[in-house]
Amino acid sequence: MKVALFTAILLSSIGLAHAANADKGQALVEKANCASCHGAGLNAPILPAYPKLGGQYQDYLYYALRAYQLGNSNAQFGRNNAVMSSQVQTFSDADLQDIAAYISKLPGNFVIKK
Repeated sequence: MKVALFTAILLSSIGLAHAANADKGQALVEKANCASCHGAGLNAPILPAYPKLGGQYQDYLYYALRAYQLGNSNAQFGRNNAVMSSQVQTFSDADLQDIAAYISKLPGNFVIKK
């Protein structure tokens, strides 16, 4: 019992204990109007250059969003896209996790090669 409590306190102190909330993520996605570029269900982009997001892995989505936040400030991790960088700047780390949780639960049409 003491070990579990200590682990929970330790993880929460370093930010890893945030339980992503897909409902909050949905509200954030709607507020940011992500569908204006990524299309209905975030799986029908308006241009071929925009990715399909619905059903993508949650951890991939989180790290991609975080990389857009960092942009050019971190050459090893950042992603450089003016539109996405401006879209994600106001979101907290918890917000990004919530957004990733919501998008990962959307139906997707990814093909996984075996």
